[in-house]
Amino acid sequence: MVDVVDKATRSRMMSGIRSGNTQPEMRVRRFLHARGFRYRLHVSALPGKPDLVLKKHNLAVFVHGCFWHRHQGCRLCTTPATNQDRWQAKFAANIRRDRRNRETLLASGWRVLTIWECGLKGPQPKDSDLAWLPGWIKGAEQQYEWPYPK
Repeated sequence: MVDVVDKATRSRMMSGIRSGNTQPEMRVRRFLHARGFRYRLHVSALPGKPDLVLKKHNLAVFVHGCFWHRHQGCRLCTTPATNQDRWQAKFAANIRRDRRNRETLLASGWRVLTIWECGLKGPQPKDSDLAWLPGWIKGAEQQYEWPYPK
């Protein structure tokens, strides 16, 4: 399948994709802040530069985009039809990097939470979608993914 836009337009579109301060990330940040949780953003000293770090709870939070980080079974986890070999290599490298970062954090005594973009999307996202989060943060579980891959 041929791309529907020219190379310059595609390049401009792809350069507009942000790695930080995304809408799903901002939603989690607002939710936690409103409930009294304080955090640091994008701590570069930690593997993977977690989106949020709650040092008091020894927790690193990643808010992953389903497309880039390959959320299994998710409707947002599609593969472009053109240049599939390049995309597959890119996605495989992302998955390896994410796994390595998660394992390094866990081995260093950090707890790791991965929140997927699809859990935060919808026509009318509600705070009740994240009602489980404060309890999980205060718990003792080492790692968790939400929503869990299908």
